[in-house]
Amino acid sequence: MSKVLFLDIDGVLNSNFWNDRHQTEISDGTLIDEEKIKLLALLVKETKAKIILHSGWRFWFDAELKPLCTKANKLVRQLERENLYISGVTPDLTTEEIRKTRKFSLVKADEILLWIKLHNNVTEWVVLDDLDLHNDQIRQHQVKTDPTIGLTLANVKQAVKILLG
Repeated sequence: MSKVLFLDIDGVLNSNFWNDRHQTEISDGTLIDEEKIKLLALLVKETKAKIILHSGWRFWFDAELKPLCTKANKLVRQLERENLYISGVTPDLTTEEIRKTRKFSLVKADEILLWIKLHNNVTEWVVLDDLDLHNDQIRQHQVKTDPTIGLTLANVKQAVKILLG
């Protein structure tokens, strides 16, 4: 595993466009935009990157990456239709305060960097997230999606450039 794609879900594989019109569906995880999945597949096919989930959605999977709920199961099925698979998840460094205030962006960078440190075979990596992750090292590897749109072809091209140099 040399190339890694750290994947956030909300704001990447769905968007505020969906949120505004389908608030309930998005919050319960039932809306993932199929077009965004196809764009993700294009990125993975071109770079051969492994997908590491760094989204809050990672808590919906067990230690063997088996879905623990309907939402996670639906995500896995949608990914599998495009021959995409989750290869791992980042560690959880959240605190009760972070969970209460939902300020996950404060620890996401540390979680990603810890994952990389624990997997010394990573040569290239990219982060897909709509949030500012408050870290200069991460910023150099991040493709920041617009949460009102989600993943775009331009984002995919930027990520390919990061992964392939």
